[in-house]
Amino acid sequence: MGTRIFVGNLPFSATETQLNELFSQHGEVTSVSIVKDKFTDRSRGFAFVEMTAADAATAAIAALNSYQMEGRPLTVNVARERTEGSRPPRGNDRRSPRSGGFSGNRW
Repeated sequence: MGTRIFVGNLPFSATETQLNELFSQHGEVTSVSIVKDKFTDRSRGFAFVEMTAADAATAAIAALNSYQMEGRPLTVNVARERTEGSRPPRGNDRRSPRSGGFSGNRW
């Protein structure tokens, strides 16, 4: 498995093809994935690029961190592994359990 790179502060108009071409200048790119909102299908402004060789990934990070893409400085670094506690709970998990119905006798 290659080295996974986080690319942040992406212009919303950026494409996977553009990122592939940009990172390919520094070594072989295995995959490019722009993270999109699941409801609107709009870019969330960050992506992950996987490169075959660790030294190519290091070179790409050094060269492309703060690189101006459509007027925005990219944030490029080694992607961190997602940990169990890194995401907030979803759905009703945020609230304490509630019982439904009426409480007390009104009549």
